[in-house]
Amino acid sequence: MTKPLRLAFMGSPDIAVSVLQSLMAAGHEVVCVYSQPPRPAGRGKKLTPTPVHAFAEARGIEVRTPKSLKKPPEQEAFAALELDAAIVVAYGLILPQAILDAPRLGCLNMHASILPRWRGAAPIQRAIMAGDTETGVDAMMMEAGLDTGPVVATERTPITVEDTAGSVHDRLAELAAQLAPRALAGLADGSLTPVPQAEEGMTYAAKLGPADQRVDWGKSAREVDCQIRGLSPFPGAWCEWTPPGKDVPIRLKLLMSRRSGRETSAPVGMVLDDRLLVACGDGGAVRILKLQKPGGKPMDAEQFLKGQAIAPDTVFG
Repeated sequence: MTKPLRLAFMGSPDIAVSVLQSLMAAGHEVVCVYSQPPRPAGRGKKLTPTPVHAFAEARGIEVRTPKSLKKPPEQEAFAALELDAAIVVAYGLILPQAILDAPRLGCLNMHASILPRWRGAAPIQRAIMAGDTETGVDAMMMEAGLDTGPVVATERTPITVEDTAGSVHDRLAELAAQLAPRALAGLADGSLTPVPQAEEGMTYAAKLGPADQRVDWGKSAREVDCQIRGLSPFPGAWCEWTPPGKDVPIRLKLLMSRRSGRETSAPVGMVLDDRLLVACGDGGAVRILKLQKPGGKPMDAEQFLKGQAIAPDTVFG
């Protein structure tokens, strides 16, 4: 049994909550939680705390939400916690050297990729969009560089053709929750030694933007399929479609797809049958399995087509 450690936890989204839970269940003393400040959300634009903030506050843990950790007062307040370690999971702020140096054992980051592949902001989505067949979680000692620190331990999981960013996110959250207490224990008792990252194979998982979302049917079926699944459920890949009798196209959000073995010489973006098989640029095709109209709910393609047929020979923009 590892001696309980005095910890700060630094995280914001859902994927971080499971790790915080696991550290508490392991008996560690989480004396403070750092998270992104509450932001407006919903129709009423009410200030809403992050999932980590809400979880910690409900359990009586002090929560701090600084906009920056660069100023001396924030750094002094952090050092005053007299921590054994800080655990960082998708926090959203850069940690200055003074923060990194304050805990006795340092700052341990749970990163959602197998480093050095996919350093940066969107590792889950980028891995699927690139067609990777495996990803995982690395427990990494933090340095001043972006995800450059040595790795303490790793858990891996395959990426299948049925995976979306959502399903991989959920698996990685479970793996991170299992890995964090083990990596922390190994770091504390010296049984796990941080190993420098390989110099070869580094890729950068750039933050997602609007240019990533629009489907280019001129790309290969593999690329289109990976884009759709990699951006599902959020922010979602999309294409334009003009409903019958309308003059203005709408955006269809495409949420699940599957590559087809069918070969075609049809124009790219053309619907090939009455079940949303769409031609792609390499002569292959992708079947749309789940989609959403503006203002509507996500639907399986079969259900969607019962309410709104999309005829063969339609061409998506």
